[in-house]
Amino acid sequence: MANKMNAGNSRTRSSISIFIVVGLCCFFYLLGAWQKSGFGKGDSIAVEITKQTDCGVVPNLNFETHHSGEAGATIDESDTTETKVFEPCDVKYTDYTPCQDQRRAMTFPRESMNYRERHCVPEEEKLHCLIPAPKGYVTPFPWPKSRDFVPYANAPYKSLTVEKAVQNWIQYEGNVFRFPGGGTQFPQGADKYIDQLASVIPIDNGTVRTALDTGCGVASWGAYLLKRNVIAMSFAPRDSHEAQVQFALERGVPAVIGVLGTIKLPYPSRAFDMAHCSRCLIPWGANDGLYMMEVDRVLRPGGYWVLSGPPINWKNNYISWQHPKEELQEEQRKIEEIAKQLCWEKKSEKGEIAIWRKRMDTDSCPGRDESTANMCEGSNLDDVWYKKMEACVTPYPMVAVKELKPFPERLNSVPPLVASGSVSGISMEAYLEDNKLWRKHVKAYKKINKLIDSGRYRNIMDMNAGLGSFAAAIDSTKLWVMNVVPTIAEKNTLGIIYERGLIGIYHDWCEAFSTYPRTYDLIHANGLFSLYKNKCDIEDILLEMDRILRPEGAVILRDEVDVLVKVKKLANGMRWTTKMVDHEDGPLVPEKILVAVKQYWVGNGTSSAE
Repeated sequence: MANKMNAGNSRTRSSISIFIVVGLCCFFYLLGAWQKSGFGKGDSIAVEITKQTDCGVVPNLNFETHHSGEAGATIDESDTTETKVFEPCDVKYTDYTPCQDQRRAMTFPRESMNYRERHCVPEEEKLHCLIPAPKGYVTPFPWPKSRDFVPYANAPYKSLTVEKAVQNWIQYEGNVFRFPGGGTQFPQGADKYIDQLASVIPIDNGTVRTALDTGCGVASWGAYLLKRNVIAMSFAPRDSHEAQVQFALERGVPAVIGVLGTIKLPYPSRAFDMAHCSRCLIPWGANDGLYMMEVDRVLRPGGYWVLSGPPINWKNNYISWQHPKEELQEEQRKIEEIAKQLCWEKKSEKGEIAIWRKRMDTDSCPGRDESTANMCEGSNLDDVWYKKMEACVTPYPMVAVKELKPFPERLNSVPPLVASGSVSGISMEAYLEDNKLWRKHVKAYKKINKLIDSGRYRNIMDMNAGLGSFAAAIDSTKLWVMNVVPTIAEKNTLGIIYERGLIGIYHDWCEAFSTYPRTYDLIHANGLFSLYKNKCDIEDILLEMDRILRPEGAVILRDEVDVLVKVKKLANGMRWTTKMVDHEDGPLVPEKILVAVKQYWVGNGTSSAE
């Protein structure tokens, strides 16, 4: 009798497995057909393909990311409580940026760009609704086509085509914007401009990997650096030139809303191999060199600073720039003076481009007496979240700076911060084990979602990045990862992430992220909701995830099962289709994986589910 029961149970489990596998295969077939069809609304195409495909075996499933269950069995959460339904916000909030809202910004002081910095809405003014996509929103072109073309419907703002018409930034052509690759200081194209820089800076051999572009415009410099295996963190304020950062992210280029104002940049010290300003209109010589000192803080010893445009070569350009030559002369004098104070050596000045290199250590810095210089004090130079900028010089580290290995070798080699024991609790063994673990996790993710490395997802965010091992394991020229280290994380690991040749940013997920809506294709979060338990509301974090996720974008959450059950309940009321699966090591592991897709819908209420 027992044997018969076991045999019956075995057949039942087998039938269920076949049911799941067949159904999920249909998912992948549908999404593959949609993906090959080009950019456009996914819902109408999926309906047509459904008519042609025998997927009736799983009529009750509606999971647009078409995840397969190979990494773990789907979990049945028996919860009969009513799901809270989140309604769409008014269409006026289509491009809502809660911490850089233009109307609120005008109520703050204009001095030192304070009004362009982060000023988040108070708790009582937070929106508890879903930010709608604009009518006609379409899936962006895949990379690298997206670098040059953006659908007009996704960012319907023509002001830049007028404001920058003569500067070759952006052109409007029918239903798309075209980005010729130009800029104010590189009218012949970003490639030729970068060639000029590469004659001085080792851009092409992996020595320079991470870059910072201040006042990036539409980020064409960063866009064209990518094919040279250099990844730039670009930022620009949300200002009168509509949607600069939004255009950058639509193109598939890393960027955030930001400004050099009164607070420190949200990056660790000694993070970037190169920093860049192309006519970014930042007053570098003002405030005792405050902004140059902040660039120096985030610039790695041996790193390069590029300044092109005013006041460089002012003698030949003051007339065309329509600036008094005395003002330009004084501005350049101040810049040169501050550069010497910062231990920067001028490597080149040609045409309107000047390049400095930060010296490797204090010993190679002639003429600077650190006992009398205004050196920054404090033991934690990376405590920067909402901290005021200071007109002081960041000291070189006590431990001698080691040359980083060229990229991509540095991606998985032991970072100097780990090798030197500079981050408490992270040994070389722990780092290597973390790398191994995330290679295993990502392998499982690719079984769950076969589109991860297909080109479907370009802009990816890791909301709780740890050592950056998820990004390292998923590394591909088809995608890039914004590694976010929460300000409340137990260990500050962002410096390690940069030493690996990856980019990232500090952020507190109790607040909105500095980006436009619909700017990420895939969001990953490991243990995030457990980390923020009792810190802020799960609902607020999920609504922020929804705001920054593209329609038909995917989500992968890894956390304890009891936490994910709560998350799933809320997500089901947000027009997300969700599934929870077991850990890749089996059902006895309390950690589970929640996978989801945001349904396609726009401001008029049309939904792919309706």
